[in-house]
Amino acid sequence: MAPSPPLLLLLISLLPLLALQSSAVIPRMLFLVPQQPLVLKHHNGPLLKGNYTVNLLFYGRFTPAQRAIVVDFVRSLSAPPASPSVASWWSTTALYSPGGATRLSLGRVLLDEGCSLGKSLADSDLLTLASRAPHRAAINAVLTAPDVLVDGFCMSRCGYHDSARAGKHRKSRYAFLWVGNPAKQCPGECAWPFAQPTYGPQSPPLVPPNGDVGVDGLIVSLATLLADTVTNPYGDGYFQGPPTLPMEAVTACTGVFGSGAYPGFPGNLLVDPTTRASYNAPGLARRKYLLPAMWDPKTMQCKPLV
Repeated sequence: MAPSPPLLLLLISLLPLLALQSSAVIPRMLFLVPQQPLVLKHHNGPLLKGNYTVNLLFYGRFTPAQRAIVVDFVRSLSAPPASPSVASWWSTTALYSPGGATRLSLGRVLLDEGCSLGKSLADSDLLTLASRAPHRAAINAVLTAPDVLVDGFCMSRCGYHDSARAGKHRKSRYAFLWVGNPAKQCPGECAWPFAQPTYGPQSPPLVPPNGDVGVDGLIVSLATLLADTVTNPYGDGYFQGPPTLPMEAVTACTGVFGSGAYPGFPGNLLVDPTTRASYNAPGLARRKYLLPAMWDPKTMQCKPLV
């Protein structure tokens, strides 16, 4: 099925902005529900299977409490299985073949609170930051603070993933990603559904499960890009559409968090009786998270946790 005319016009308008990046979480597409049918094809490239570490580089000022939310999320990806949970959400990536499960564990946590490259970053700066962490069997995640400006942030992307080469002869390839904290610059674009959307259908914002609109929004993009990275690390894995604007494991399901989702409505979710926060994925340390639906290669549908 071809995209509807408004969606098609949106995609065409964004192509020039996205031509140089592997895959991005696109702000205005956060509020859309995907057209069916979705068929993500494997383009014969390698997937990230086996044991990998996620190295986190916090660039700029994050409080210890904010860093703990992110660290606990990464740790929850490889927690004992329960349903629903962060780990059960991640288990869908094991259905992407060839290969078996991808087990992510927390690697190094690096801090650059002084913003050594300044507070206005280009893609080349993000690559420089990603290269500071170990790259063997790793995904290096650069997370920028709310007052750090990154080219394209909010306007065309909330984060993206890509790959780079390292080593003496640059033969070793590794995956990296970047996500910005949207608390100050664009909560309406990159922290939905925890903020009133700037574009698209309007609905009341949800209470974030960790009480932090920016970091809970960052977690949505981080989860999206981790799943998209392991299933399409080098641009020839699983995706649908043109390579310059691919729909991947989770970006293909943009706008869906629970059953019954429709444009502007994230779906039916669990609600904490005390805080009234919405969530669908319990994690370690009694954390709760809201994670987007992931495309299931067995059923060929977007599969929300609840």
